[in-house]
Amino acid sequence: MAQPTYTERALVLRRTKLGESDLILTMLADDGSLAKAVAKGARKPKSSFAARTEPLCVADLLCARGRSLDIVKEARLVAAHDPLRRGIEASAAAMPVLELLGRVAQPSLANPRLFQASTRALDVMDGADDAHRLAAAAACLLKVLAFSGLRPSLEVCVACGAPVALEEGARLPFSAIEGGVACAACRPSLETEPVDAATLCWAQWFIASTFDAVTEGPADLSATFAVLHLVQSLVRAHVGSPLKSLEFLFTSGLF
Repeated sequence: MAQPTYTERALVLRRTKLGESDLILTMLADDGSLAKAVAKGARKPKSSFAARTEPLCVADLLCARGRSLDIVKEARLVAAHDPLRRGIEASAAAMPVLELLGRVAQPSLANPRLFQASTRALDVMDGADDAHRLAAAAACLLKVLAFSGLRPSLEVCVACGAPVALEEGARLPFSAIEGGVACAACRPSLETEPVDAATLCWAQWFIASTFDAVTEGPADLSATFAVLHLVQSLVRAHVGSPLKSLEFLFTSGLF
């Protein structure tokens, strides 16, 4: 009896070895759900799957239903994102996006904005310089958190909703556990750490701006890294553990 098949466009997040020649692909489907499938023979030297199913690739797949994991029958490359895979700086900027998607996306739970935002971010990162790539990655990470229900409160107190002025030079209490900035009245009752108002302004701009605007606007590496540390705090508090790819970015000295 023939196995039922279906087509799906997906962003490859990671690959895991299976047996002597197969790969398990972990992917973000175009509806924003997490998907897994086996690419049989993908590790063989002459396999057509190898180059079409690398992490960062977007591909149109023909899959067959399997008992435990579906089987990839055909793969047509849509976007290879070669510039992000060829250089270590570019790859280091892009990997946190894939890692976070793999942590927040869920099987059979549609969230199309995850796919739309991440693939658009990778598209603009292809043609950006290193500093703007990192800024686009920070923007994408914040948007992914926001689309997953974890949008940080950056301008109003996370506890009482009172406006918080982001005055230049100020250091404001930020609670990663509660998910946002705190006012002076609520600060004693929350677990907070001081964050520069400028970092919160940059984070707000990243969330509100298009990826084209981010890659065409100013690129301040120090400010971007400050936002990435903020993202790591939110991920640690709400996703369960920090992103390993971000830790590498912080310690590698690449930028």
